Amino acid sequence: MKKRYILENSKSLLVLLVLFFSSCVFAQQNNTTPIMENQFWKNVQFGGGLGLGFGSGYTDISVAPSAIYNFNEYVALGIGAQYKYLKQKDYYASHLYGGSLIALLNPIREIQLSAELEQLRVNVNLEGSNSNSLDYWNTGLFVGAGYRSGSATIGARYNVLNDKNGIYGSAFMPFVRVYF
Repeated sequence: MKKRYILENSKSLLVLLVLFFSSCVFAQQNNTTPIMENQFWKNVQFGGGLGLGFGSGYTDISVAPSAIYNFNEYVALGIGAQYKYLKQKDYYASHLYGGSLIALLNPIREIQLSAELEQLRVNVNLEGSNSNSLDYWNTGLFVGAGYRSGSATIGARYNVLNDKNGIYGSAFMPFVRVYF
């Protein structure tokens, strides 16, 4: 019941954010000059993460691009996409994919606070089991803090929606974030 309530609320939040951003885009005049258009892209940064892990019969590959818009030197909002492939030989193979909304707050130049709402579709194919697959949605709400130097931030984040049956082994996770 709790997950359904959270899922419905996260969908509502996503719809509101999409409507807000689309209304801002459609409210612009058609006769913008190239200087005005360049101002928008001047405030956009792209980044994300790549992951690759191999072990004895284990494979972990992940790709997570993202983009943020810097409203000023203190506040940025953005979106991200994620794909992850996990395989444990003779046990399971899994595909995770979805998106996220990202908010960054820089109260001072060296400190970055973050909040990220993540929605992932999880497909797990189990080997040697009567039920060969599991398909479900997983919602994560991460709050984090990190030390920022230039375009890179290193820190930790905590999934406030984590439970025992979630996709993450722990609610607490370190991160490295880079935007160019």
